[in-house]
Amino acid sequence: MADVRIEIENGLGWVTIDNTPVNALGRAVREGLMEAVTQLEAADIRAAVVTGAGATFVAGADIRELGQPPVPPMLPDVLAAIAASKLPWVAAIGGLALGGGLELAMACHARIAVPSAKLGLPEVNIGIIPGSGGTVRLPRLVPMATAIKLATSGKPISAQEALENGLLDRLSTEDLLAEAAALASDLAAAGRPKPALDRDLVAGDCVDWDAQEAQLRKRSRGAAAPLEALASLKCAASAPVEETLAGERERFLRLAASAEAAALRHVFFAERGAGQALKQAEAAPADLSRVGVIGGGTMGAGIATALLLAGSQVHLIERDTAAAEIARSRVADTIAASVKRGAVTAAKGEAALAALSTGADYAALADCPLVIEAVFEDLDVKRQVFETLGAVMPDDAILATNTSYLDVNVLARTTKDPSRILGLHFFSPAHVMKLLEVVRGEATGARALATGGALAKRLRKIPVVAGVCDGFIGNRIMAAYRRDCEFMLEEGALPQQIDAAMQGFGFAMGIYAVQDMSGLDIAWAQRKARAPHRAPEERYAHIADRLCEAGRLGRKAGKGWYDYATGKAEVDPEVTRIIEEESARAGRSRKVFTEAEIMERILTTMQREGQAVLEEGIAERPGDIDVVLITGYGFPRHKGGPMYMAGITD
Repeated sequence: MADVRIEIENGLGWVTIDNTPVNALGRAVREGLMEAVTQLEAADIRAAVVTGAGATFVAGADIRELGQPPVPPMLPDVLAAIAASKLPWVAAIGGLALGGGLELAMACHARIAVPSAKLGLPEVNIGIIPGSGGTVRLPRLVPMATAIKLATSGKPISAQEALENGLLDRLSTEDLLAEAAALASDLAAAGRPKPALDRDLVAGDCVDWDAQEAQLRKRSRGAAAPLEALASLKCAASAPVEETLAGERERFLRLAASAEAAALRHVFFAERGAGQALKQAEAAPADLSRVGVIGGGTMGAGIATALLLAGSQVHLIERDTAAAEIARSRVADTIAASVKRGAVTAAKGEAALAALSTGADYAALADCPLVIEAVFEDLDVKRQVFETLGAVMPDDAILATNTSYLDVNVLARTTKDPSRILGLHFFSPAHVMKLLEVVRGEATGARALATGGALAKRLRKIPVVAGVCDGFIGNRIMAAYRRDCEFMLEEGALPQQIDAAMQGFGFAMGIYAVQDMSGLDIAWAQRKARAPHRAPEERYAHIADRLCEAGRLGRKAGKGWYDYATGKAEVDPEVTRIIEEESARAGRSRKVFTEAEIMERILTTMQREGQAVLEEGIAERPGDIDVVLITGYGFPRHKGGPMYMAGITD
């Protein structure tokens, strides 16, 4: 079949899945694999090798089929046929073996992969669990602790880790297919190994299943799939194989039809559809091999780190040489932290730091096709930076401002060619957070947009295009519901109650804990700047201002919405007193809010503001708003986003 090529050469059967780019296990591929089993069983060969065309083995199922009536042949039946074959089957893994792809590999009798391969079971990320024997075969190949990590986190492991844990039999050193053929011949000569399902569980330490469940329940924040994956593994540890396979399949089918899985599928496709204007920009992007960054504070250092780790040379400018040296140390510390936590290798960290140069002379940026300004969030300061850039940069350089609120159009007007100006709203920490709001000004041209898209791709970030308004997409919506949360404080709620409601809904932190962590002073400065333009009749709560005036600026000050004298967030009677005083001053009668009422207010405000963002053309699609709130602001992924919950979809 077209999606699966079957060839016989030198006594081996070669099965190539050719459904690029990811070789998804759609119906045609499953039919092709079943036909391959039949053909090769009848052929005069000694073994079979299955591999994927292109740079990937198999990156999973065809997600478009999930939630639809199953169409035969079912993947469990295909994998059972491979496992039962009289021939030894070898999986030759180049690139990714994820989800159904890893299940296919585990159904084979041996596995070999290139060193750069990644292997994992990411099904929980779309609200399901492996449904074709993944949780049954896995603990028969790797220790149960590793199986739990793979199946419940959704995070892949490296080929080296897979080899060390028994998931791989060999690593390829030079030629994957030639070495897979050698492995297949070795198996044929020695006799076909037992299929995974006929093996005993891998010996290892006893698992405290209750403790695992308690930890996972806390970490999953209401998502069902991780707990179902754990339950399936627990069953695999004690029940007969056939019973465990049936239970896994039942869980898979039930979850695939669930509201949670539908919401996560929405997010999956929304992320892949984000940034439409960037994809449609009819221009070549600027060369990103050398990028300038202005400002070496927390955000500037994070942006520089992201660029360096992506392979760009970076020239970082600060106000003087002393500040430039401090910035260099900040970048070095950030890279070192990435190495320490295993995000990058030591060699890559060293190479990244070697690609950094620092200084105080803007003229050194002249050969940078892209310059990203990341100085303090003050319009006058940024305007001065752009005026200087306009004098030293060549006419074809793209100039970007990292801003979370400020008017990109005002900055663009400081240059003679505003078409080359765009906003890039990075999220902190910039080298970790996946979201990038690409802000399109009224004059931003196609080349600038294309550069924003290319930058996001280079940094492996999800780009969302935003128009110009106060706060763009995410901060505008957050400001709206933060304002309404303060109205609820006036009306009777307390910060800890609102935070508890948000955590109960699935946020990692409530809005007041988040404010304390990030600091209350920046938002206070913005409120003061907007105060002269605020309409007298506009409702305004003064509670946050009172806290700031009292020096309660968050964790860094030891006090904010909470008291941190013990190192932990503690409810402070002083905050309650200020809230009650402001309620009385505003003439509000205080009442008791339930968690459901609090979340209804927050969601309604998000959705109302999101609708306004759409109507004004600030966001391109409803799904973009969901992506921004989920990836940038902690909205629980398994809920699908506020617009999805309101029934407003692309």
